[in-house]
Amino acid sequence: MQNKKTIELESGAGGEKSNNLISQIRKNFAVSRKWKNMQDDGASYAIGQEQLVFTTDAFIVDPIFFPGGDIGKIAMCGTINDLSVMGARPIGIGLSLVIEEGFPEEDLQKILTSIGKVSAESGVPIVTGDTKVTERGKIDKIEITTSGVGLAKKIIGNGGAKAGDVVIASGNLGEHAVALLAKRFNYQTKIKSDCQTLTREIQSVAKYLTACKDPTRGGMAAVLNEIAEKSKVKIMLDENTLPFAKETVALSELLGIDKLSFPSEGRFVATVSPKYAKKTLQILQKFNAQAKVIGSVEPGKGVHLQTSLGGIKKIDVPRGKLIPRIC
Repeated sequence: MQNKKTIELESGAGGEKSNNLISQIRKNFAVSRKWKNMQDDGASYAIGQEQLVFTTDAFIVDPIFFPGGDIGKIAMCGTINDLSVMGARPIGIGLSLVIEEGFPEEDLQKILTSIGKVSAESGVPIVTGDTKVTERGKIDKIEITTSGVGLAKKIIGNGGAKAGDVVIASGNLGEHAVALLAKRFNYQTKIKSDCQTLTREIQSVAKYLTACKDPTRGGMAAVLNEIAEKSKVKIMLDENTLPFAKETVALSELLGIDKLSFPSEGRFVATVSPKYAKKTLQILQKFNAQAKVIGSVEPGKGVHLQTSLGGIKKIDVPRGKLIPRIC
């Protein structure tokens, strides 16, 4: 008897198998002619002189409390950021909670407090939602789904990079992964999750960006490969300017997981015309002094790394050992 194919954990981790699963899902749905950008972080719909941007995301984080945040904070920041990287100003969030029977009310209140704090600080209200409680053992503690809407005068797609552009990271990457993995494995580190909202940063430079995306599941490797593929260009990175703290590199080597696949929840990578690169960097460094140019866009395809020894290494979409339940 032939074994039936099953969904693997890797299929939800943001790498090659995630892309394959998403493609399989998409095949079942009709294509809309009115909705655009449906393969970006959100879909857009023209309303008058602006574009409405809509996005949704589910969060199954382990552990639910970690240095620098919790599942509530990441749910809010993640959805707000998916709107922001497309150039939208977030205007409302829908919040859905599925809670396991026996979940401590004290922990729920901590999560709700985090959600409320992000909402108040960002000015993005919770406007609708749903709550369910399921039997003990049916889920692991709590799952959160958030949907968001925003308005944009101009959409920033992730397929607009052009040869000659520079690649900028808004700060050191991968620190959300470090915070969660350190908590899981009782690894001592001073690094906290980079989880935060990006709206003000991106709005301050939006007019200069040709492509933009936040490196969540699959990290920088997945995001830059997506930008390169959709833009039909080659992205060349410089190993000497990779945006990772020493502790991030150390944990990557200890666990045998490529740091380029480490996710962030409060950073973005973008391509910028060389004409505006210096100005963009100066503005971003007011928000985060670690913002830097990390590479360039060239004719060709794929993502490549100029190593410190002078060689060229191809950076593929992550596959194999990835990090489950990170966001």
